[in-house]
Amino acid sequence: MNNQRVVFGCTGLNVSPVCFGTWQLSPRFWGDVPKQDVLGAMRTAFDAGVNFFDTADAYGDGLAETVVGEFLGQVPRDRVVVVTKVFNHFNPDATRYPDLSPAHIRERCDIQLKRMQTDYVDVYLLHFWDQLTPLADVAATMEDLRKQGKIRFYGVSNHNVEQLRAQRRFGKYDVVQPSYSLVAAEAEVDLLPYCQAENLGVMVYSPLHKGLLTGKYDGSETFSDFRQHHPDFTGEKFQKLAVAVRSLGPMARKYGMSIYQLVLAATLMHPAIQVAIAGIKTREQIIEAAGVMGKTLSREDYFAIRKTLTVDGGTRIKDATGGRR
Repeated sequence: MNNQRVVFGCTGLNVSPVCFGTWQLSPRFWGDVPKQDVLGAMRTAFDAGVNFFDTADAYGDGLAETVVGEFLGQVPRDRVVVVTKVFNHFNPDATRYPDLSPAHIRERCDIQLKRMQTDYVDVYLLHFWDQLTPLADVAATMEDLRKQGKIRFYGVSNHNVEQLRAQRRFGKYDVVQPSYSLVAAEAEVDLLPYCQAENLGVMVYSPLHKGLLTGKYDGSETFSDFRQHHPDFTGEKFQKLAVAVRSLGPMARKYGMSIYQLVLAATLMHPAIQVAIAGIKTREQIIEAAGVMGKTLSREDYFAIRKTLTVDGGTRIKDATGGRR
């Protein structure tokens, strides 16, 4: 068991730097993933030292939270940190629309707690930005939930830096969950520096860029899930990125890691990022991800990885000066 813990920004929560993600329990994105496989992987994660679990009511329209609830019934609740999110108003016909109105947030929170079989959620996030609800109303609602003991901390996901600044004028948003990977690192320009300066808890999602940075693709694959329409998974761009990722094999072996682990370890070296969310489907995947905890790379190798992953036709990262790495 690896019990490495990091302090999650100003929340003071002690969490594993690898977080178990449950977005894969969204059939409309990933197809059908056996629930029992994920549930077994959650228990394996806990036994391996992972204490941080991320979900949302949007993942499988409640399926992911239900599975998390089953897992929480198997382990001591006070030894697990759970994150979930609120945003969608779900219609009976399975359509949805944005709704962060106070009444809806309160209603959803109660439903989510019941679904997860718990009295509280450790971190409650606004899943996306809602342009219609006044920021003061949203913040007041989140504060009420905190005072009632239903949530311990709250924050945002999928917000840019100006949206985050605006939210924080009205409430104590202490946690940020942006999309980030070594080939889609736009958050480095302004969001991550702001989070670091404010000591916010940062947990990045898609650090393996939807599987592309695992090293398991050679560029000839086709996809039946949502990636079939993603520009990084089709054509010459996909082929070049896949080859670049695979070329990291010798460096990974030097560190006694897989390419997956090498990329995850490099991601966690950013001083603003305390936690990387790994989307897990099997026990083997979480064992591999958890094996990264406590490991690091040299500065020289970190920047060598970044240079390798900046390929013609691939995703190029602008730095704060507007240049390209």
